[in-house]
Amino acid sequence: QNPKTSTIVKQLVAEGNAGELQKYFGSRMEFGTAGLRAAMGAGISHMNDLTIIQTTQGFCRYLEKNFSDLKKRGVVIGFDARAHLSSGSSSKRFARLAANTFISQGVPVYLFSDITPTPFVPYTVTHLKLCAGIMVTASHNPKQDNGYKVYWENGAQIISPHDKGISQAIEENQEPWPKAWDDKLIDSSLLLHDPYATVNKEYFKDIQKQCFHRNINKETNLKFVHTSVHGVGHKFVQLAFKAFDLSPPFAVPEQKDPDPEFPTVKYPNPEEGKGVLTLSFALAEKDGAKIILANDPDADRLAVAEKQESGEWKVFSGNELGALLGWWIFTCWKSHNRDTCAIKDVYMLSSTVSSKILRAIALKEGFHFEETLTGFKWMGNRAKQLMDQGKAVLFAFEEAIGYMCCPAVLDKDGVSAAVITAEMASFLATRNLSLSQQLKAVYDEYGFHITKASYFICHDPTVIQQLFDNLRNFDGKNTYPKSCGRFKVSGIRDLTTGYDSSQPDQKAILPTSKSSQMITFTFANGGVATMRTSGTEPKIKYYSELCAPPGNSDVEQLKKELDELVNALEKHFFQPEKNNLQRKTE
Repeated sequence: QNPKTSTIVKQLVAEGNAGELQKYFGSRMEFGTAGLRAAMGAGISHMNDLTIIQTTQGFCRYLEKNFSDLKKRGVVIGFDARAHLSSGSSSKRFARLAANTFISQGVPVYLFSDITPTPFVPYTVTHLKLCAGIMVTASHNPKQDNGYKVYWENGAQIISPHDKGISQAIEENQEPWPKAWDDKLIDSSLLLHDPYATVNKEYFKDIQKQCFHRNINKETNLKFVHTSVHGVGHKFVQLAFKAFDLSPPFAVPEQKDPDPEFPTVKYPNPEEGKGVLTLSFALAEKDGAKIILANDPDADRLAVAEKQESGEWKVFSGNELGALLGWWIFTCWKSHNRDTCAIKDVYMLSSTVSSKILRAIALKEGFHFEETLTGFKWMGNRAKQLMDQGKAVLFAFEEAIGYMCCPAVLDKDGVSAAVITAEMASFLATRNLSLSQQLKAVYDEYGFHITKASYFICHDPTVIQQLFDNLRNFDGKNTYPKSCGRFKVSGIRDLTTGYDSSQPDQKAILPTSKSSQMITFTFANGGVATMRTSGTEPKIKYYSELCAPPGNSDVEQLKKELDELVNALEKHFFQPEKNNLQRKTE
């Protein structure tokens, strides 16, 4: 019943434009563990009013099956600031339609009355003991995209088999229920609640448990610049600084207010490097700030840059910031926990494609480190299991600039990560240390971990399939490569098929998934490289790392060796020319 998408479709029918209609209606968006992510527009392959209604109807029926007390507990729904004029779509509109679906079935809905960071949804699920949460966001995707992210009652993103169950329920509930389109009905419903004020108060109270140096924060002369890259983060990072007694960061004026057009950046993704931070660098130079904190548009990720003595800006990689935050959070824990026995219940987590620096710190300091599959859905669920067993999960991170610094949110959280980074930097400044100097100190103590990651863009799923099939049948059927250029392969783990050459039974320990591609190669020189497909973008990604034991300080030699390994990986395993792959551009 959306007049805009309806008109688009009618026009295509009138023109007899079968090609475009095939694009819109050829296949339904797939509901996976990441929920939905697609462009906004007409048809079942896009995010629009109808597909949101259908998805929520399926999700509602699935929750009714799983929770006998759904009508007592309810769900939370949040949204970012995305909008798409030509299809009349917006995150807020989608959130209201989803709320209407649940309320029509007698389910209480805690619908945020205003835009909110993604981490506030999992926080609310846990804090209010709700059955589930929905966040309408496409995070840092291009402006035409939107998404529908789902959390379970444990406050973590869903994992299998819930995605299959929800997908099945969507298939069975495609016809909109009576009144499905009339979202005005919710405004007078007693089942509609607004958690905005409560959650804003409680969240900032909870993250203060991670504030350890209030006096230093009050006194520090260190200046920070913050950008929310036209997303939702501005107000919440300002409040977080206030909660920690830090002076507010300078906000990049052109980017601080939400704008669905993201007018000042090519991609609204701070992971893409210095291009996104151009305006931040200019403001920092003007105001004499040494550190830049950048959130992605839904404020669940954080990028950090620091001005070096040379005058250059260093943008920390996700792995480097992970090393710093891991060191910092453990240091703070240790200074407040004199009981040496307590360390046996302390855990840190990272994903299998992230740097192993936490493993090195854990080995030396005596706490536990675990790795999980890629993505916070795995780390969040594992963290909850450990916490339920009475363990303390201090920190989890992934190289894609995602950090879980506070156990109140079982997902990545760019708001708490920003303010904790600011406190760490303020503390180090009292010791006349920069973040870069401290990072070197961490590597000196625990061993250098040099990483390099990038991706190729490929829009053709058959090419991707062939590329990975080729790796699995490299020297004849069912044989993996024995070398990559001059680098000898010493181990292979394939989490698509479940093969692991290092295990006695050759079966991988981590869960496997046939629906995504992921192969990890270990090399005789100590290097590790993983190739995998992205769950939300048309990319084949790679991650590589060389780890040296403490004391090996020839960093330049390590970097040179890793560069050569990566070049060989691209040339022999990706074969970009043959496969017509598009390189990442800055």
